[in-house]
Order: sequence, then C-alpha cells, then structure tokens
Amino acid sequence: MPLSRFNVVALLVLAGLCPVQAQDVTTLRADMIGQWELATTDRSKTCVVTLKSDTTPLGFKLELEPSCAAALPFTKDIAGWSIKGLGDIVRLQNATGEAVIDFSEVETGIFEGLRTNEGVYILQNLAAARSLAKSMDQMIGDWSMVRGNGQAICGLTLTNNDAGNDNFQVFLKPKCDPAVAAFNPTVWRLDHGQIILMSAKGESWQFEADDNAQWRRVPDSADPLIMLREQ
Repeated sequence: MPLSRFNVVALLVLAGLCPVQAQDVTTLRADMIGQWELATTDRSKTCVVTLKSDTTPLGFKLELEPSCAAALPFTKDIAGWSIKGLGDIVRLQNATGEAVIDFSEVETGIFEGLRTNEGVYILQNLAAARSLAKSMDQMIGDWSMVRGNGQAICGLTLTNNDAGNDNFQVFLKPKCDPAVAAFNPTVWRLDHGQIILMSAKGESWQFEADDNAQWRRVPDSADPLIMLREQ
C-alpha cells in the first residue's frame, strides 16, 4: 500500500529527518526569547517572565519578577521553559521538566494555557500587552453615539468590569435612540483595533477609528453611526 503524505511526514519526524518541523521549532524558540506578560484573562493578576536562550539540561533558563509568586502562586514552581509537542507548545516547567503550564499560540504573539481547577492564563509579548492595557484604559469612560450630522442619539459608559471571555460591561444611559435601545449592548471589548459592542442576544456592532479620531461603525453607510469620547 503506498504511503500517504501524512504517513511519510510522520516517519520523517520519528526518524528526526523532517527539516520543516525542525525549522518551526527553531523559529518559535527564537521568537520566544525576551520579556512576556503572564496574566489572567482579565489582566487582574500579572507577572513578567523573561525567557532566555541559555540552555539547561531540560530546556532553557528564565527569570520571574519578584512579585510573580504573590500574584500567581503557581509560578513558584516554574524553573525553566522549553518547546514541546510538535514544536507548537511553549512549556513553563518545574525543575524536573514537568509542565507547570503549557501554552499554545491562539493568534500571533498571544498564547493561551489552562491550569485545571484554576482557569485560563495568557502569555503575551510584554510590550504588546502593555500597549493593549494602555489602549483599554483610554477607552474606559463616557461616550456619545452620534449620527453623521452630529446629532447625539445615545450615551453609554464603557467600564473595566470583567464580564468573562475578555469582555467588559457597558451601560446605556437613558433616552437612547430606539435602534440603539433595541440593540441594547451589555458588553464590549477591543479586538484587532476595533471596539466591539455586543448584546445579550449575541448581536455585535463594530467600530473602527477614522482619520478624525472618531470611532465609526463598520461597514460604513450613508447615515453613519459614530462614537465620540465625552470630555
């Protein structure tokens, strides 16, 4: 029976003769060198981890900032890091090489890991994480929704109250336009540079920043809806 492409690749991996996978491991390992933020999904507890290229018998060295143990107690067991699986798992491990937590990349530069009975943790490039946190802070507060002619139709407040799944609570003010009141968003988040408002029914409205520092609903329309930060 002829070997399938999958079986050929599997045999090469087992024989240590698959250069594509080796390159993937090498690339990921190089990309991981540097400072990372280890955090809960809502970033209420954070820890800075510096992944190093210095080798150990079981992987590579790392440094944890002194406050890590208090913020995330399980980090007291972390003694090093390594690449596992087929080169797609970043492992923070104990002194014997066992996993304290394993991370998989969910989008470029963002890794997600699960600890049983504790929940999900995020590992993200430190500079990117702090940039996102700054952007989030700038979003918190009172906003107005206006039509393209400048007519205000609704007020709303974006909060940093955790609503789960990287979402935060949003509250509408009284006397909103019927269309906005019917939509009735309950949570919001920042996602790839967009403000996403979501209702309890699962509906969502997306807003993108335009050249005038306004947030315009997309896709655009002849009667645009714009979000303006209240002074």
